Amino acid sequence: EKAKLLRSQPARTVEPRGLLYVQQREFAVTTPEDGSVSILGSDDATTCHIVVLRHTGSGATCLTHCDGSDTDAEVSLIMSSVKSFSDTTGHGRLEVHLVGGFNDDRQLSQKLTNQLLRAFDLQPDDVHLVTFCVTELNDREEKDIHFPIIYGIAVNVKTAEIFPATFPEKGPDEDLRSAHVLTGATLTNIYDTKLEQLHIGPYFWRPFPLVDFWLEQDDQQILQNLSTSPLAEPPHFVSHIRSTLTFLKEHPFPSRSLFPDRKPRLYKKNEEGLWEQVCSDRI
Repeated sequence: EKAKLLRSQPARTVEPRGLLYVQQREFAVTTPEDGSVSILGSDDATTCHIVVLRHTGSGATCLTHCDGSDTDAEVSLIMSSVKSFSDTTGHGRLEVHLVGGFNDDRQLSQKLTNQLLRAFDLQPDDVHLVTFCVTELNDREEKDIHFPIIYGIAVNVKTAEIFPATFPEKGPDEDLRSAHVLTGATLTNIYDTKLEQLHIGPYFWRPFPLVDFWLEQDDQQILQNLSTSPLAEPPHFVSHIRSTLTFLKEHPFPSRSLFPDRKPRLYKKNEEGLWEQVCSDRI
């Protein structure tokens, strides 16, 4: 019933004011007391799942975008992040919402659904599954081709409302963050709730193999080889991958060009509710 209700809602466009956008293999956790961020969101999930974990007592809310790279470790990480803001012995309970995936040819969505359910089931704490809109419950068919119904969701940290969403702005440092994923990142926390700061990096990678080869390929080759579900990707998938590959070509050694002082790039919301870079104190 909950999945049906969620699927029936049109996707809302979420403007950047008060938004913290979470990319693949990133997570962020915050509380209703946060003065900068009121919405957590992520989209462009095809076989990926977006997970929202919330403690009803403290209101501490975590959103992450999982792709099945290391589900057990990721679930442990988001559990401890939410519990660190919550008194789990007091009143309230842990609730989880799973959204994303579809009936893809390679059954990657189903595999990820199973991994997530198992990982939450193995947690020592009680976790209540509240929204389950994944794989076959998030699938639509058009001319024998399967697609997800919902590609993205947002959660309002103040009200706990969850709704289908799209995000015109995914910044800051969108290419840098995507490059981190493409070079094999593990799940990364991108937000310091106490300081209300977004922190990106420092990230280090080796020069990306065959970057020139991939940049020479046509759109169809990129789609076929660099997507888990070529037929169901959103229209901007290829341009996003090209942009990330170009970034990797320009920055083969991030320790020299992006993080020479080994410090993260910090952002804070300004008075308009938009991210603005903060100069970190040089020690």
